[in-house]
Amino acid sequence: MSLMNKIGRKLAAFLEKPSGVIQPSTCKPDLLASTIRVGDVLLVDGSSRISTAIKYLTQSTWSHAALCIADDSKSANPSCDKITLVEADVLDGIRTIPLSHYADLHTRICRPVGLNDEEIQTAIEFAKAQIGHQYDMKNVFDLMRYLVQTPPIPTRWRRQMIVLGSGDPTRAICSSFIAKTFQSIRYPILPNIFFDQAKSKQNKAYYNEVLQIRHHSLYVPRDFDMSPYFNIVKPTLNEAFDPHTLEWSEYQQG
Repeated sequence: MSLMNKIGRKLAAFLEKPSGVIQPSTCKPDLLASTIRVGDVLLVDGSSRISTAIKYLTQSTWSHAALCIADDSKSANPSCDKITLVEADVLDGIRTIPLSHYADLHTRICRPVGLNDEEIQTAIEFAKAQIGHQYDMKNVFDLMRYLVQTPPIPTRWRRQMIVLGSGDPTRAICSSFIAKTFQSIRYPILPNIFFDQAKSKQNKAYYNEVLQIRHHSLYVPRDFDMSPYFNIVKPTLNEAFDPHTLEWSEYQQG
C-alpha cells in the first residue's frame, strides 16, 4: 500500500468517527424489519464527521443511503439481524451489513414503484456484483474537503463540493453506487427533464416530456427522498396506525 493510500485510510477512519449527538430512531426496530422490502433504499441520518459535512453540503437530514437486497418478510417475527443491506463505505468499499447496523438511527424507507420481480432482481444482482470493490484512498484531496464540516460557502455551491475532485472516494461517500444500480434497469431517480416539441396536432403544438439520465456521480442521499418516483414508506403508519389508541401524559414540562 502506498504512503498516500495509508494517509487516505487514516483520514477516512477519522472522518467516520462520531462528531455529535446521535439522532435516535423514531421507528421501532421490529416495525422497520417488518416493513422494508428488497429493492428499497434506506436513508440514514448519520452522526459521523463525514455525515455532518454531507448533511450541511446537501442541506438535508440524510447523509447516507443503503439498498435492501434481502428482507425477512416471510417470517412471523421479522428481525433486523436477518435483513441484508448493501452499501458503499468510505473505508470498506462496497459491502453488505445487517439492517440492525442502522436500526437505532433515524431512517427513511424509499420504495421504487412499478417494478416487477424480475427487474428488481436484475438490480439486486447488479449491486451484488459490486460487493468487494475497494476505493483508492490515495486521492486524499477528495477526503480533505470534509475536514471542515460547515465550510462558509454559498448554498448554491455546496452540492458541487460533493462531486469535486477525482471521484473515487467521492463515489464511496455519495449515493452514486445506488443510483448506478437503478440506472442499470433504467429506473428514474431525479433525471434531467426537457421538452421536445413534436408535430402539431390540430394546429396546436404539443410537447413530449423526455427524461435524460443524470450521471450517477451527481446523486446524493436526499435525491431519493425528493424523487417523484419513490414512495416514502413509514413503518409506523404502515401498521394500521390509529391515533385514538395513543396514551398521552397530562404532565407538561415547564
